[in-house]
Amino acid sequence: MVLAMGQQLVISVAGIDLSVGSNLPWAAATLGFAYTHGANLAVAMLLALVAGGVVGLINGLLVARLNMTDFIVTLGTLSVVSGATLLLTGGNTVAVSRPSFRAWHSTVSAGAMVLARAIVAALLTAFLLFKTKTGTHLLATGGNLDAARGTGIHVARTRLLAYLLSGLACGVAGILLVARTGGADPSLQTELLLSSIAAVVLGGSSLFGGRASVLGSAVGAVLLTSLINGFTLIGISQNYQPVAVGAVVLGAAFISRFQK
Repeated sequence: MVLAMGQQLVISVAGIDLSVGSNLPWAAATLGFAYTHGANLAVAMLLALVAGGVVGLINGLLVARLNMTDFIVTLGTLSVVSGATLLLTGGNTVAVSRPSFRAWHSTVSAGAMVLARAIVAALLTAFLLFKTKTGTHLLATGGNLDAARGTGIHVARTRLLAYLLSGLACGVAGILLVARTGGADPSLQTELLLSSIAAVVLGGSSLFGGRASVLGSAVGAVLLTSLINGFTLIGISQNYQPVAVGAVVLGAAFISRFQK
């Protein structure tokens, strides 16, 4: 859900952020590395946010300031950051054994807390997009770049902000992932990357920008999670899960093709 909300902001400006697949483990690895080297947990969490935000900032600068193609830029940072994460961790999972940190996801009320964080992420995104001037600028920039520029919107700054916020969302998701698993896994999170984009597509947002549905993206994230978890619960092999997710996304894209 958190990754989908960040992806929603980027797609709102007619962009795409493929780097989330490596930015999330990068932020998680930064947290684990800092904590295991003596940093306070709060400081380590802050560094995770900074690490994710820096990747988003780099993406934004390259796309918005240098007018480089977003697909190529974020594909490049996906690879670079993935390699940096492996170098930072030596390719090994970094354990974060703080009991109070793990308690976020190990208590009886953990499920309710997970749901609450997802709802908060969606509400903050909805408020930003539909209740603030910044959100209006994001949607206007994605709807028509030249028209937005003609009305005085600083489109480069607006696009940069979208990628920065997506990077920060990766930092938040990295913290939550470490809290759930008790460790920072440096491996590329391709499934979460695809799911973050798929949730937005399922929600009815336009990949060409200018139209967003936070509620739709939230529902899409829930549907995808339910689909994957459902396969696990009924004992279907994990090998079929990407097939099912891909089929759902293709179906949603086919249906959206005929929407006005």
